[in-house]
Amino acid sequence: MANTSSIKNGAVILHKNKRMKVIEFLHVKPGKGPAIVRTKMRQIESGKVLDHTFSAGHKIETVRIENRDYQYLYQDGDFYVFMNSKNYEQVNISLSMVEKAEFLQEGMMVNILFHAEEELPLVIDLPMYIVSEITYTEPGIKGDTATNSMKPATIATGAEIRVPLFINI
Repeated sequence: MANTSSIKNGAVILHKNKRMKVIEFLHVKPGKGPAIVRTKMRQIESGKVLDHTFSAGHKIETVRIENRDYQYLYQDGDFYVFMNSKNYEQVNISLSMVEKAEFLQEGMMVNILFHAEEELPLVIDLPMYIVSEITYTEPGIKGDTATNSMKPATIATGAEIRVPLFINI
C-alpha cells in the first residue's frame, strides 16, 4: 500500500475496485486545514473520466503495469491476434478492446498496456500516425484553395477519413 505522495501522472491505482489511470494531479495546501490531492483519473475498462479529491496521506493501492510492443498479425473470429516481437509469444485480444480498429493494418506495431501480476491486457494504443494508400476519393476542384477545404477519402483498411483537396488516389 502506498499513500497519496506516490500519485503521479500515468500511474495506475485501484480506486473503488476499478483500475484508474491518473491523467493529472495537483497537491493543494490550503491556508487552514489539511493538505489535499486533487486528481483527474480515467477508468481503464470504460474510459470514463472521474475527478476525485484525496486527503494528504490517504492510503491507495497501486497497480504495477508494463508497456510492451506487439505486432498485429490477423483477426481470428471475435479476437485480434498480436505477437510479441521479442519472444514471439502470441496474445488474443477481443474486438471490443481495440479503439479505432478500422485503422489497424497487418504488421502494424502497437503498444499494449499489461497488468504485470495478472498478465492481463488493459489498453491497446495504436500509433499516432500510419502510412496507408488512398483507395477512393473524388477529384479535387482546381482553384478551390482559398479556404482550408477537406474532402472525404477511403484508405486501404476501409476507414473513411478527411484529406486536403489536392490528395488523389
